[in-house]
Amino acid sequence: MQRIARGAAAIAAACLLAAWPAAARDDAAPLASVADVTVWARGLAHPWGLALLADGRALVTEKRGTLRLVARDGSVSEPLAGVPAVHAQGQGGLLDVALDPAFADNALVYLSYAEPGEGGAGTAVARGRLGARALDDVRVIYRQQPKVEGNGHFGSRLVFAPDGALFVTLGDRFHYRDQAQALDSALGKIVRIRPDGGVPPDNPFAQRDGARPEIWSYGHRNVQGAALHPKSARLWTAEHGARGGDEINRPEAGKNYGWPVITYGVDYSGAKIGTGTAAPGMEQPLHYWDPSIAPSGLLFYTGDAFEDWRGDLFVGSLKFGQLVRLQLDGERVVAEHRYEIGDRIRDLAQAADGALLLVTDEADGRILRAAPRAR
Repeated sequence: MQRIARGAAAIAAACLLAAWPAAARDDAAPLASVADVTVWARGLAHPWGLALLADGRALVTEKRGTLRLVARDGSVSEPLAGVPAVHAQGQGGLLDVALDPAFADNALVYLSYAEPGEGGAGTAVARGRLGARALDDVRVIYRQQPKVEGNGHFGSRLVFAPDGALFVTLGDRFHYRDQAQALDSALGKIVRIRPDGGVPPDNPFAQRDGARPEIWSYGHRNVQGAALHPKSARLWTAEHGARGGDEINRPEAGKNYGWPVITYGVDYSGAKIGTGTAAPGMEQPLHYWDPSIAPSGLLFYTGDAFEDWRGDLFVGSLKFGQLVRLQLDGERVVAEHRYEIGDRIRDLAQAADGALLLVTDEADGRILRAAPRAR
């Protein structure tokens, strides 16, 4: 692997604001000052999602609509056949990738992507079986409804729960943000489905007339980070705000997370959004940023390689090109640490040996590997 020698980028001048209570924050330091950072793979075109295989390889999506295998030595395959056609415009394209919990037996791979169709585009989920050079038997198991015009806010993280249900994060599609509060629309929601696309009967709105039965939680803007807490197995998410108001949430069944009625940010024009920062029946974030860091990718660190980081929550920053570490006391954020990378961090993963893997969303995208520094 090629070693990275990067100087520290300019430290963001913004202050951190945090909900209940405020958390301390360090100034940013180069990641190379605390870890041995190398390049595992390069030459990827705006990679978006990463899924690690048990044999040391990885699947990585490229936003333009291609899926590739990364070998243990970092070499990148030709695009695999069988990927559905994607709406590769703006924030749309081929997005997340996840392995079935029983992948060792069934070889099933799940893809989320912006799907073109009547009315515009919407987030969809397809699954297929991984072969040597293709995904076989691919079929769409879920489609966000309605499809609408525009190229923003597709959300699109995929997370399997311990009960086998699949969480899918769905953006509000930018120009349609009021639909985040509408239970007859899948815009601005987190949905919970079965691996075949069916709806679990214990979903909070499964028996309510006029509500989409797949909805788990609502009032979301654009969730691009999602992970399960390693002890509680509860879903945590990282959500883009507008100008300010990026959030860490712990979405619970049937609850309303406020967008666009309440937010800690303002519109890009500077105009006020909604009614303020709190309202009855709407949940507060566990943590928020103002100004925004543009969070994407979320990871609870559980490895042994970085003992001092065990139990912490990592978030990628697209805006500042940083890796953000949130120090937790139970499920409360008590401190924030930032590490300069210099590239947009789109996704995160933990390797089998405890190293951190960082996916950089660039035209010449890379997968970086951060391991403990040699002593």
